[in-house]
Amino acid sequence: MNIAAQGVQNANIEETRRQARIDLAAAHRIAVMHEFHEGIFNHFTLVVPGTTDRYYQIPFGLHWSEVTASCFMEVGFDGALLAGEGEIERSCYCIHAPIHELAGHATAVFHTHMPYASALTRLKDMHIKPIGQTELGTMMQTGYDYLYTGPAFVREEGVRLAGVLGDKGILMMANHGALTVGRSVAEAYDRLYYLERVAQVQLYAMWSGQELNPLPEETIQKTYDIYKSKSPKYGGKSNHEHHFQALKRILDRREPDYRD
Repeated sequence: MNIAAQGVQNANIEETRRQARIDLAAAHRIAVMHEFHEGIFNHFTLVVPGTTDRYYQIPFGLHWSEVTASCFMEVGFDGALLAGEGEIERSCYCIHAPIHELAGHATAVFHTHMPYASALTRLKDMHIKPIGQTELGTMMQTGYDYLYTGPAFVREEGVRLAGVLGDKGILMMANHGALTVGRSVAEAYDRLYYLERVAQVQLYAMWSGQELNPLPEETIQKTYDIYKSKSPKYGGKSNHEHHFQALKRILDRREPDYRD
């Protein structure tokens, strides 16, 4: 490769990384807007574009409303601080690094204790019920971890979680919270958003005291088949891309400093 071509390639990867930081900062801010955050805890991470050994993580102690594109550290899959400044939260590293490393579809890993999904994980039966269309779309992506082992301060816990997650995009974590993954920030956030909505609606239905009305198996299977087939792309973009772009437009009007 000649020097000019190398220069273009370097410029392109830097722009891709800049955009990745912007999107990840946006996800943190939007999570505050949606009340998915829990103070200075929980974690959104993203593999650094063009690498296979590191990911972006915020310094411990930042409130998600303070996160900007420039604040992210680069943390190695071995736990080393490779770029940026700040403290590496141990549980973030122990959960996220192994999942990034072991799950090929986990470019982005989002873990929260958001209230409705977390409330479901406190129940003996934390399964999402087949009581509506959105529920079915979420169910087919969801795995369940039935074993809460305590705070995740050892890397082996992340390895275990990666195994439980498998090829799913969502993990319900008993007595704990929820985790979503995606090949992009947009995909992981879209899954997080709809998981919380599904949990909210299910809890509302349960709180009514009336009997739940599950869909018949034939309808469930038909819906699964439709969801598994190629979904239409409007303007060449997936639904999650359109959703996240819309959320960023709201953020651009309210808190444009997230891009800094």
